[in-house]
Amino acid sequence: MAIDTKQFYKDHKYVVIRNFISKEKADFLYAYALMRAKRAATFYQSNYKGYRPDIDGTYDDKQAPKTYSCYADPAMETLLDQATIPMREITGLQLEPTYSYWRLYKPGDVLKRHKDRPSCEVSTTLMLGHNVNDSNYRWPMFVDETGGFGNKGTPIYLNEGDMIVYRGCEVEHWREKFEGNNHAQVFLHFNDVNGPYKDYCKYDARPHLGLPVEFRSEEKKKLLAKVDTQLNEQHYVKRNQSRKT
Repeated sequence: MAIDTKQFYKDHKYVVIRNFISKEKADFLYAYALMRAKRAATFYQSNYKGYRPDIDGTYDDKQAPKTYSCYADPAMETLLDQATIPMREITGLQLEPTYSYWRLYKPGDVLKRHKDRPSCEVSTTLMLGHNVNDSNYRWPMFVDETGGFGNKGTPIYLNEGDMIVYRGCEVEHWREKFEGNNHAQVFLHFNDVNGPYKDYCKYDARPHLGLPVEFRSEEKKKLLAKVDTQLNEQHYVKRNQSRKT
């Protein structure tokens, strides 16, 4: 029996969408991710002068140190753009895309508990593929729909093409130690045009999708940083309160 995704998302602050994209498309994007990561590794290790971390991808992501990640990859930005209308139907919100980001996780990776910045008001994580020694192994992402901190959370297991939609600024989410060889996830981020961040989060303060971070508006970046600081302060207070209780 199909669930009412709008109501489930409203009630639980997250919803799981099975087969958001076909396995064939997920397989293609997984193969693409492996090639992009291998290409960037060769650039990085050989000190190639043409290597651009902002375009080719980086290993400096603080949330996943020394793990390959890529902001605004044109292929993933295209996926983000095409996902906008389905995401409006899933959530019942008038959404606009902000940015895409993807990682190729490595053995032993952990994604620390966190909440997201304003451009991730409505976040998604979509599984593209993985390489694991046990075919039954799935690496869950945990979400805590209470909006609190440090709780047990709900583990969500995804197959290729499956996606979790969640309120990135409100829901604490994380992953525990990865036991496989690699795992590719793409994050597609959106904002509600009727929400509190509508004036400066569209395209993550860029003129349009597909552009690297250098194209972000300085004025809007300052506004985003201010709101992000306010969110972090609120999270800090709530986190300390939860520890006392």
